[in-house]
Amino acid sequence: MEKRLRSSLQTSAEEFLSSAAKLPYKSSKSAIKTLINTSIKPSSDLSSTLPISLCDAVSHAISQFQNLSTSFCTGSPLTPPAKRVRRSARNKKDDCASPTQRQENERQRISEKLQVYTYILHLCVFHPRNVFSVSELLPAAKELHDNLFLFESDSVLLSEIANLCEEWWKGGLLGKETLISQSLAVILSRSLTLNKKVDVHRVYTVRDALSLFDFEDESIEDLKNLLIRCVISPLYLKTEEGRKFVAFLFSLSVQLTKEMCAMIKSQIPFERKSILEAYGEIVFRAWKAEEAKCKDEIENGFLQGLVESAVYASSAALAASIRRILCGFVNQRTTEGVEKLFFCLAEPVIFRSLQVANSNVRQNALHLLLDLFPLEDPDATKEAKDMLLEKQFFLLEKLLLDECPEVRVVAVEGCCRVLHMFWEVIPSPTITKIISIFFENMSLDACTEVRLSTVSGIIYLLGNPQSHEVLKVLLPRLGILIMDSASVVRAAVTDLLLLLKDIRNFHFHKIVGLDVLLSTLADDQPNIARKITKLLLPSYFPSKVTEEEACKRCITLIKRSPTAGARFCEFAASEGASLKSLMKLFNVLIGLTLSSVKLDDEQIEGLLVSASHLCTDLAKEASFLAALKEELSAEKLKTLFAVASTARAQSSICHIISTTSLDAVGDFFGDCLGFITNCSGLSDNIEMQAQVSSAHKIFLSCGWFDDMFEALVGFLQGVAYGCHVKFGIELGKQRARSAIRMKTKSSLKISSKAKQSNRKKSSNTGEDRFLEDYAIAVGIAWQIKDLLLSENTRNAMFGSRTLESAYLALKVISEASVVHCLQYDYFNTYPVSAYTTLSLHMALHNIKTGSKNSTQATTMDLTLDHLLQCADKVFSANNNKKSEFLSESDGCQTGTFNLVNHGVIFFISTTVKTFTEVLKFIVDATAMNLTLHYQERCLNFTTETLKFITANLREHAVAQLQLTEEDLKDIFVCLKSSFTYGAKLLSIVLKTREDSSLPQAEAHSLVNELFNLIVSVEEFLGYGYGARFITVVQPWVPDLILALGSSFLLKDTPLEVDTYENATFSSWFSILAKIELYELRETHSDEEVRNTKDFAAFKRIVEAMCKLLKSNEKILDAVGVVFLNCSLNALKNKNLDILLGLVHFVCVKLVGADDGEWKELKLMLASLGEIYSKVGIDEAEEICESEEDRQKLYSAKALLEPVWTSFIYNETRDSMDEE
Repeated sequence: MEKRLRSSLQTSAEEFLSSAAKLPYKSSKSAIKTLINTSIKPSSDLSSTLPISLCDAVSHAISQFQNLSTSFCTGSPLTPPAKRVRRSARNKKDDCASPTQRQENERQRISEKLQVYTYILHLCVFHPRNVFSVSELLPAAKELHDNLFLFESDSVLLSEIANLCEEWWKGGLLGKETLISQSLAVILSRSLTLNKKVDVHRVYTVRDALSLFDFEDESIEDLKNLLIRCVISPLYLKTEEGRKFVAFLFSLSVQLTKEMCAMIKSQIPFERKSILEAYGEIVFRAWKAEEAKCKDEIENGFLQGLVESAVYASSAALAASIRRILCGFVNQRTTEGVEKLFFCLAEPVIFRSLQVANSNVRQNALHLLLDLFPLEDPDATKEAKDMLLEKQFFLLEKLLLDECPEVRVVAVEGCCRVLHMFWEVIPSPTITKIISIFFENMSLDACTEVRLSTVSGIIYLLGNPQSHEVLKVLLPRLGILIMDSASVVRAAVTDLLLLLKDIRNFHFHKIVGLDVLLSTLADDQPNIARKITKLLLPSYFPSKVTEEEACKRCITLIKRSPTAGARFCEFAASEGASLKSLMKLFNVLIGLTLSSVKLDDEQIEGLLVSASHLCTDLAKEASFLAALKEELSAEKLKTLFAVASTARAQSSICHIISTTSLDAVGDFFGDCLGFITNCSGLSDNIEMQAQVSSAHKIFLSCGWFDDMFEALVGFLQGVAYGCHVKFGIELGKQRARSAIRMKTKSSLKISSKAKQSNRKKSSNTGEDRFLEDYAIAVGIAWQIKDLLLSENTRNAMFGSRTLESAYLALKVISEASVVHCLQYDYFNTYPVSAYTTLSLHMALHNIKTGSKNSTQATTMDLTLDHLLQCADKVFSANNNKKSEFLSESDGCQTGTFNLVNHGVIFFISTTVKTFTEVLKFIVDATAMNLTLHYQERCLNFTTETLKFITANLREHAVAQLQLTEEDLKDIFVCLKSSFTYGAKLLSIVLKTREDSSLPQAEAHSLVNELFNLIVSVEEFLGYGYGARFITVVQPWVPDLILALGSSFLLKDTPLEVDTYENATFSSWFSILAKIELYELRETHSDEEVRNTKDFAAFKRIVEAMCKLLKSNEKILDAVGVVFLNCSLNALKNKNLDILLGLVHFVCVKLVGADDGEWKELKLMLASLGEIYSKVGIDEAEEICESEEDRQKLYSAKALLEPVWTSFIYNETRDSMDEE
């Protein structure tokens, strides 16, 4: 290759160029470079002939390229471009290629030829010995540059030519101005497309070329667009040279500056912090280097607008984003002119805005003042500066006591920052006044955020040593906040104490007393307890004393406050205590517990719980785990169990055994079994739940799980037998014998403590004994749910031979809990919850029961059918005997249902919670597609449950009961759960069922009851709870809409569908109608019309429904006809209030009177026509009983008439046009 090139070079320039153009570009570059750099000398003829030949060759190649482009464009636009063919295969394929392919191949060949020419031109221009004249090479370069637009499809050639022009410019060569207009656009476009830093560097190096352009000329619009794109390019904003380049653009043109400022403003609401800070830096650079005309645009156009927007921003987030850009100047306020600039921009706006009525404006203005503080005129006199500073402090003090909590929070944080930064120069009276407000007002503020900001501000202020002398006296006033109701405030106080611990001359125990600290350590959340442990660690387990002394101090802490000492040991390792020292402490704790030292039960419990926590940390290290096993012999464990008199102490020993996997535990089976069977009250005792879980781990690790589970099931069967005796629930002979046998067998394994407990029970009456046994069954039900959570215990349970017995026992107990929940107040939801959870897991693992029907039905089917039958009994009893319950309220037996005494509280806490568990089970099973044959029954059950809730709420209005806030919260939680599960079930059914098989009537009934529940919550619990309930409702609004119109979505006319007369009497339709009447009437004196304030929350849901419905005409038609059918039924029942209210809602809120909106609503128009035909003058005489009724009917007709007459007119016109 090199030989041929050298030979052609010696022949002539034309021959050299022709030979080079025939070679592959990439492989020939090295040879071409060597030849040109070494073979051509200043005395050679080629130094003069090669530039001319090169120019001719370039011109000829470009002419060929243009001709091909023209002919290619006139060809068929449908023909795709040919695949790029390898050079070596061209000759073979040219014969069989299509004309289009041949044209494309030729274009590619010319393109590669131009690449070679461009490379040769580059070598000649930058020849190491300068043998060529630049003026002679310029024509060829100009020819390539001026035709750059031709090569847009060839990125390689485009890049080569642009690189040549760039190097020409950077070299300052002759004619560089003529080679930049096209190439600069290419370089810019490349940097924006490829997103490489090297391209940004290239653009930055040729930035001076932009000064050659006239930016007022319209022909430069494309280049301007590229430059403006640089303003929003993340790559340009991230790199230093990119930001410098964007700042340079501001100097090019006033119009370009305006457009760039507008682009930056448009990005403010969306960009992240780093980008906004980059904009601030860019604008500051531009302002600092600008000419007068562009500087004025930045100051008075851009910055002035930002200052005003920062004050009047619609949201705090937007205001913060604007201030981040302004901080580009604020951080450079020492630069000459910046202080004066911001004084002129902000002073006219900021002081006025700090005192306006709008709290958002005050807050935004305060943020801006704090960023600019101190705001002063550098040219003013000292007296004027002092007066302005005094004015700012006066406003800050005023805003500390602002009525808006958000403003107070900002004021506290800002004042602390100002004091921290300017303590030395602020007058002492001003400091005293502000600090006094902190400790006297802010620390006791009703708003949690204000109290938190006060503590956080003091922590920040302590960073200035000048403040210590004043704060040392005042800080004890903050000690009370360690008992604050908000955990974040308590956590902040502990952070303050940790900071004071490391500051000389401060003593944290003088801020918060030791007794208070220990009380907080014992009872507070883990994160706060951990911080207090860190605070006390140097005092009660120091690393700088001997291990014996450290253990002695910790024992003192445990004896003083056993619970606090146990929490201290729980977090000691995580806060830096040595594991070696903790192992020593563990041994001391065990030894002290076993010693003859007189200790009370609480102290023994504290020692054992502390040892348990230490064991958890020590067992993570293999060496310490071995030491633990060596320390805990069987004899010691037995003695520890004998000493442990409380359940928590025994649980701690169980936890130690399960953590260390001790082998010598064979003698403790009875003790552990008695521990888990004495579980009355377990479901409400979180601490006891953790203890029982530890015992479960022991049984599993020691291989005793089957015996434990058999004992639990035996007790459940005994309770099931008690339910059979007390309530007559069918048990079966074989099952009854199994219950007695299991109960007898399991009782042999109960510890002596459990037997003593059972003997105490036997002395009580049968009723009391059943109550105590049922309470233990509730605890066992909780344990079964807990065992199902872990895969190991779940598998062990499914492998037990007593699994079916557990299921059947829970079935009987659950039936008693559901069917008789209205009669007895001691029933609990946990048996039902355990029953349903076990059924779900058995269904998922395909485990069947041994009942007679198991071949025809799965466990899931049996459970679901059983629970629905139980619910039917409750609903039937409630409907038939509600009056009997009320009449017996004065003389009912102990433990029976007394509706008057218990009221809504009892009703919510038992019946609804029980039904909610069933509903949760139904929803879970439906989501897993396990209830296909029961969906209608499930929907009916949910509907009846919601009816039950709303009916009882309505009958026993909360306003007539003496309910505490806790009672209301309990009720509200139950109502939220009921609604959520009902809506979720509805959603699942709508999604999983085919349209033809959708249970339309059941779905329609359920959605009406869901709406009834919404209005009932607001009606009987008040607007506050109603508004909170709406947040639960809002995510389900689309599903409610679909369910409401599901009956009509597939129908062409309303005549095919029942009109659902019962829907007319749903309370939510009545409420909606009355709301509309209230808005419709000019005077609101009618007492029957409720004030719309009573249902403000419900109105929000209605507005959301209208907004969604207007976006889909088909669904709007299906839902709108429901409202019109209800109006029609109201007319039939002569309920003209509901008629007028619903017609007003449909014709004003839902659709409107414009005939264009009604054009596609065929179902609604058909129903509307039927209503219109029945509200005429003749019908009015028959329907209306008074003049007021007649006026209501005429008002309804007036709303319908424009729509109906317009529809009739359009129909008539269309029919005439067809004829």
